[in-house]
Amino acid sequence: MPRGHQTSMNVCLVWLGDPSAARHVLGEPGPWREVREAGPGLLLVETYETVSRVYHEVKWMLPDACPLLVAPVGWRPKARGLAAGTVSWLRNRLALPDRTRPDRTEEAG
Repeated sequence: MPRGHQTSMNVCLVWLGDPSAARHVLGEPGPWREVREAGPGLLLVETYETVSRVYHEVKWMLPDACPLLVAPVGWRPKARGLAAGTVSWLRNRLALPDRTRPDRTEEAG
């Protein structure tokens, strides 16, 4: 198995500072199974790879001056107003947060 390769599917949130730069990523091959445009400059990536690998692949596709942020999405986020089908796409890939996690219990106390 290649170094950095994950055994489970991950979802990453990709924000592009220039929404028109999404055309450089959408439809291009990369270390992902699927890329979905959730809104202007906001992409969701389904991948087996690490956040670092996704970041570098997207970075190499973009113009040098384009701001970029890539973050893992571990739980299903609350969302509205996104592109049609995005909430269902997320629902099919991510679980709801575990409301009994110790870190959440400590915050409530």
